[in-house]
Amino acid sequence: MDEVILDIKDLVVEYHTDEAVIHAANGVNLSVRKGETIGLVGETGAGKTTIARSILRILQTPPAKLCGGEIYFKGQDLLKLSEKEMRAIRGNQIAMIFQDPMTSLNPVETVGFQIAETVRIHNKCSQAEAEKRACDMLEMVGISSDRFNEYPHQFSGGMKQRVVIAIALACNPELLLADEPTTALDVTIQAQVLEMIQTLKERLGTSVVLITHDLGVVAGFCESVAVVYAGDIIEYGSVEDIYDHTAHPYTVGLFGSLPRLNSKERRLKPINGLMPDPSNLPEGCPFAERCPVASERCTKEKPEATELSPGHFVKCFHAKGGQ
Repeated sequence: MDEVILDIKDLVVEYHTDEAVIHAANGVNLSVRKGETIGLVGETGAGKTTIARSILRILQTPPAKLCGGEIYFKGQDLLKLSEKEMRAIRGNQIAMIFQDPMTSLNPVETVGFQIAETVRIHNKCSQAEAEKRACDMLEMVGISSDRFNEYPHQFSGGMKQRVVIAIALACNPELLLADEPTTALDVTIQAQVLEMIQTLKERLGTSVVLITHDLGVVAGFCESVAVVYAGDIIEYGSVEDIYDHTAHPYTVGLFGSLPRLNSKERRLKPINGLMPDPSNLPEGCPFAERCPVASERCTKEKPEATELSPGHFVKCFHAKGGQ
């Protein structure tokens, strides 16, 4: 668990359009250890998916532009590799479960072919060996291998997501990027899919970056949490740090907006306002306009990361132990 398998340093990503420049990732720093599961949480549009797609270098360019930073995977800077070298890593050493299984699968190819294709591309094996591996993966995710020759439209939403997971794990990747893998599924299937990912993670020793809005999923599934806001990580730490010693006002607001069974309050407490326009970010702290404890300093100066306790970092002037 002490070996760092992924290390992102000062990642900057912009989207250039005719109307504006969107600042999607603004100096992101993140480390993932071998066998660790880390949760990226935050509002829609915070930049979570941009971070994940940057790791695999599958941002659509244009309009996306990697403007700076380094992404080290097993000590190798992915941003300096050629496209041919990256193709050897995608799906093999680093795999991604995309948010919508409906658009992740090819509707005119059988699910078995799509899994076997991934195996065949990255491993020197025969067609029969690739198909055998594909059948094994289908069984591993709870789908009968008899359905090898069926098409995506013959599967339910939950079953499609299982196929996507089978494709992602077919080559035993060392790092799995799961972009809201349960968003399109009902609650029962969500639990089954997460339990399956956890079982496969433990069996294969895979590191996982889980992107989600669900703080309950993070609590039960992750060891570490990174809270993303306006293209930056504003609080980072272990699950215990984030849940029991919440420091940033935004993180406090996220927990305050959750319903609680042991509370008599009749209304939730939403975070007032909206995230700042990513094409026109404020000079100071990006959360200042929505923050209940913001001062004049917050509107003029960006806070640096402060370590409140070992491994627990926060970017806030008013957090306990802040600057």
